[in-house]
Amino acid sequence: MTGKRFGFAQIRRNPRIPFAGCAGILAAALGVTITAPPPATATWTIRPGGAITARSGRAIVRDTATGSIISCRSVSASGTLKSGSGLSGASAGSVSAAGFHMCTVADLTFMLRPAGLPWHLNLSSYTSGVTAGTISHLHVNASGFGCSVVIDGTAATARDGIVRFTYADSTGRLKLLTTGGNLHFYPVRDCAGLISDGDPATLSAAFTVVPKQTITSP
Repeated sequence: MTGKRFGFAQIRRNPRIPFAGCAGILAAALGVTITAPPPATATWTIRPGGAITARSGRAIVRDTATGSIISCRSVSASGTLKSGSGLSGASAGSVSAAGFHMCTVADLTFMLRPAGLPWHLNLSSYTSGVTAGTISHLHVNASGFGCSVVIDGTAATARDGIVRFTYADSTGRLKLLTTGGNLHFYPVRDCAGLISDGDPATLSAAFTVVPKQTITSP
Protein backbone atom coordinates (compact mmCIF):
# COMPACT_ATOMS: atom_id res chain seq x y z
CA MET A 1 0.00 0.00 0.00
CA THR A 2 1.46 3.28 -1.09
CA GLY A 3 1.05 6.38 1.12
CA LYS A 4 -0.43 9.55 -0.35
CA ARG A 5 1.91 12.50 -0.86
CA PHE A 6 0.79 15.81 0.67
CA GLY A 7 2.81 18.81 -0.40
CA PHE A 8 2.59 22.56 -0.99
CA ALA A 9 0.97 22.01 -4.39
CA GLN A 10 -1.98 20.32 -2.69
CA ILE A 11 -2.21 23.14 -0.14
CA ARG A 12 -2.39 25.65 -2.98
CA ARG A 13 -5.13 23.62 -4.67
CA ASN A 14 -7.24 23.36 -1.51
CA PRO A 15 -8.61 26.80 -0.59
CA ARG A 16 -10.27 25.37 2.52
CA ILE A 17 -6.97 25.00 4.36
CA PRO A 18 -6.47 28.32 6.27
CA PHE A 19 -3.15 30.06 6.68
CA ALA A 20 -2.93 28.98 10.34
CA GLY A 21 -3.29 25.35 9.21
CA CYS A 22 -0.49 25.83 6.71
CA ALA A 23 1.74 27.19 9.44
CA GLY A 24 1.01 24.16 11.59
CA ILE A 25 1.77 21.75 8.73
CA LEU A 26 5.03 23.57 7.99
CA ALA A 27 6.05 23.51 11.66
CA ALA A 28 5.37 19.77 11.85
CA ALA A 29 7.35 19.13 8.68
CA LEU A 30 10.36 21.08 9.96
CA GLY A 31 10.14 19.75 13.53
CA VAL A 32 9.86 23.19 15.13
CA THR A 33 7.44 24.72 17.62
CA ILE A 34 5.62 27.94 16.84
CA THR A 35 4.81 30.06 19.91
CA ALA A 36 2.59 33.13 20.16
CA PRO A 37 4.40 36.46 20.63
CA PRO A 38 4.40 37.80 24.20
CA PRO A 39 1.70 40.35 25.05
CA ALA A 40 2.63 43.99 24.59
CA THR A 41 3.79 45.80 27.73
CA ALA A 42 1.21 48.32 28.95
CA THR A 43 2.04 51.94 28.27
CA TRP A 44 0.65 55.09 29.84
CA THR A 45 -0.32 58.64 28.94
CA ILE A 46 -0.01 61.32 31.63
CA ARG A 47 -1.23 64.91 31.14
CA PRO A 48 0.01 67.45 32.11
CA GLY A 49 2.57 65.73 34.34
CA GLY A 50 5.44 67.75 35.79
CA ALA A 51 5.56 69.12 39.34
CA ILE A 52 2.65 68.14 41.60
CA THR A 53 1.54 68.71 45.18
CA ALA A 54 -0.91 66.67 47.21
CA ARG A 55 -2.61 67.11 50.58
CA SER A 56 -4.87 64.79 52.51
CA GLY A 57 -7.39 65.13 55.25
CA ARG A 58 -7.06 62.80 58.25
CA ALA A 59 -4.53 60.00 57.76
CA ILE A 60 -4.36 56.79 59.79
CA VAL A 61 -1.46 54.42 60.42
CA ARG A 62 -2.86 51.27 62.04
CA ASP A 63 -1.22 48.36 63.84
CA THR A 64 -3.55 45.66 62.56
CA ALA A 65 -2.43 43.21 65.28
CA THR A 66 -3.08 45.40 68.33
CA GLY A 67 -5.65 47.75 66.76
CA SER A 68 -3.68 50.84 67.87
CA ILE A 69 -3.70 53.81 65.49
CA ILE A 70 -1.49 56.78 64.80
CA SER A 71 -3.87 59.55 63.72
CA CYS A 72 -2.58 62.57 61.78
CA ARG A 73 -4.56 65.73 61.02
CA SER A 74 -3.17 65.72 57.46
CA VAL A 75 -0.33 64.62 55.19
CA SER A 76 1.29 66.79 52.53
CA ALA A 77 3.51 65.67 49.67
CA SER A 78 5.22 67.02 46.59
CA GLY A 79 6.95 65.43 43.64
CA THR A 80 6.87 64.98 39.89
CA LEU A 81 5.10 62.92 37.26
CA LYS A 82 6.41 62.03 33.84
CA SER A 83 4.55 63.69 30.97
CA GLY A 84 3.52 62.40 27.57
CA SER A 85 2.44 59.11 26.03
CA GLY A 86 3.99 55.67 25.61
CA LEU A 87 5.33 55.87 29.18
CA SER A 88 6.29 52.94 31.36
CA GLY A 89 4.21 52.45 34.50
CA ALA A 90 7.31 51.70 36.58
CA SER A 91 8.58 54.84 38.33
CA ALA A 92 6.08 56.97 36.42
CA GLY A 93 6.43 59.53 39.18
CA SER A 94 8.21 60.24 42.44
CA VAL A 95 7.51 61.76 45.86
CA SER A 96 10.45 63.95 46.80
CA ALA A 97 9.04 65.47 50.02
CA ALA A 98 6.33 64.51 52.50
CA GLY A 99 5.10 65.65 55.89
CA PHE A 100 2.79 64.16 58.53
CA HIS A 101 1.06 66.88 60.55
CA MET A 102 -0.30 66.90 64.13
CA CYS A 103 -0.09 63.16 64.78
CA THR A 104 -1.12 61.42 68.01
CA VAL A 105 -1.26 57.94 69.56
CA ALA A 106 -3.84 57.56 72.34
CA ASP A 107 -3.99 61.39 72.56
CA LEU A 108 -0.20 61.57 72.99
CA THR A 109 1.85 63.59 70.50
CA PHE A 110 3.74 61.44 68.00
CA MET A 111 6.15 62.56 65.28
CA LEU A 112 6.37 60.85 61.88
CA ARG A 113 9.39 61.70 59.72
CA PRO A 114 9.51 60.36 56.14
CA ALA A 115 12.84 58.90 54.98
CA GLY A 116 14.17 57.00 52.00
CA LEU A 117 12.97 59.74 49.65
CA PRO A 118 12.29 59.91 46.83
CA TRP A 119 9.50 57.36 47.03
CA HIS A 120 8.50 55.80 43.70
CA LEU A 121 5.04 56.05 42.15
CA ASN A 122 4.23 53.08 39.91
CA LEU A 123 1.18 52.53 37.68
CA SER A 124 -0.22 49.02 37.24
CA SER A 125 -3.78 49.01 35.83
CA TYR A 126 -6.46 51.30 34.40
CA THR A 127 -10.24 50.84 34.32
CA SER A 128 -12.95 53.38 33.47
CA GLY A 129 -11.01 56.49 34.46
CA VAL A 130 -9.41 54.99 37.58
CA THR A 131 -5.71 54.08 37.76
CA ALA A 132 -4.34 51.61 40.30
CA GLY A 133 -0.73 51.54 41.38
CA THR A 134 1.76 51.51 44.23
CA ILE A 135 4.00 53.87 46.13
CA SER A 136 7.25 52.03 46.86
CA HIS A 137 10.57 52.61 48.66
CA LEU A 138 8.55 53.89 51.62
CA HIS A 139 10.23 54.35 55.02
CA VAL A 140 9.01 56.42 57.99
CA ASN A 141 10.65 57.03 61.38
CA ALA A 142 8.22 57.64 64.25
CA SER A 143 8.64 58.61 67.89
CA GLY A 144 6.89 60.18 70.87
CA PHE A 145 6.32 59.84 74.66
CA GLY A 146 9.56 57.77 74.90
CA CYS A 147 8.40 55.34 72.20
CA SER A 148 10.26 54.88 68.90
CA VAL A 149 9.48 52.78 65.85
CA VAL A 150 10.24 52.46 62.14
CA ILE A 151 7.59 51.83 59.48
CA ASP A 152 9.02 49.91 56.51
CA GLY A 153 8.44 46.82 54.37
CA THR A 154 10.50 43.68 55.01
CA ALA A 155 12.98 45.06 57.58
CA ALA A 156 13.80 48.19 59.55
CA THR A 157 16.48 49.31 57.10
CA ALA A 158 15.16 47.74 53.88
CA ARG A 159 13.44 50.90 52.63
CA ASP A 160 11.12 48.73 50.54
CA GLY A 161 7.75 49.63 52.02
CA ILE A 162 4.84 49.47 49.59
CA VAL A 163 1.33 50.89 49.78
CA ARG A 164 -1.32 50.56 47.06
CA PHE A 165 -3.41 53.46 45.74
CA THR A 166 -6.11 54.38 43.26
CA TYR A 167 -6.31 57.66 41.35
CA ALA A 168 -9.52 58.99 39.73
CA ASP A 169 -9.14 61.27 36.70
CA SER A 170 -12.56 62.86 37.27
CA THR A 171 -11.84 64.11 40.80
CA GLY A 172 -8.04 64.34 40.95
CA ARG A 173 -8.18 62.28 44.14
CA LEU A 174 -5.53 59.73 45.09
CA LYS A 175 -6.60 57.23 47.75
CA LEU A 176 -4.18 55.07 49.74
CA LEU A 177 -5.55 51.56 50.28
CA THR A 178 -5.25 49.36 53.36
CA THR A 179 -4.88 46.14 51.33
CA GLY A 180 -2.06 44.79 49.19
CA GLY A 181 0.81 46.60 50.93
CA ASN A 182 3.69 45.21 52.97
CA LEU A 183 4.19 47.75 55.79
CA HIS A 184 5.37 46.60 59.25
CA PHE A 185 6.61 48.17 62.48
CA TYR A 186 10.31 47.66 63.40
CA PRO A 187 12.10 47.72 65.89
CA VAL A 188 9.59 48.85 68.50
CA ARG A 189 11.02 50.35 71.68
CA ASP A 190 9.11 51.41 74.84
CA CYS A 191 5.68 51.76 73.20
CA ALA A 192 3.68 50.42 76.17
CA GLY A 193 2.20 47.54 74.16
CA LEU A 194 0.38 49.90 71.80
CA ILE A 195 2.63 48.76 68.94
CA SER A 196 4.60 45.52 68.82
CA ASP A 197 7.76 44.64 66.92
CA GLY A 198 7.04 43.08 63.52
CA ASP A 199 3.32 43.88 63.57
CA PRO A 200 1.74 44.58 60.15
CA ALA A 201 0.78 48.19 59.47
CA THR A 202 -1.59 49.96 57.10
CA LEU A 203 -1.63 53.58 55.93
CA SER A 204 -4.87 55.17 54.76
CA ALA A 205 -5.49 58.69 53.45
CA ALA A 206 -7.15 60.47 50.51
CA PHE A 207 -5.21 63.22 48.70
CA THR A 208 -6.19 66.00 46.34
CA VAL A 209 -3.56 66.22 43.59
CA VAL A 210 -2.72 69.66 42.15
CA PRO A 211 -2.73 70.20 39.24
CA LYS A 212 -5.33 67.54 38.48
CA GLN A 213 -3.88 64.86 36.20
CA THR A 214 -5.35 62.73 33.44
CA ILE A 215 -3.75 59.28 33.50
CA THR A 216 -4.82 56.68 30.92
CA SER A 217 -3.69 53.37 29.46
CA PRO A 218 -3.23 52.57 26.66
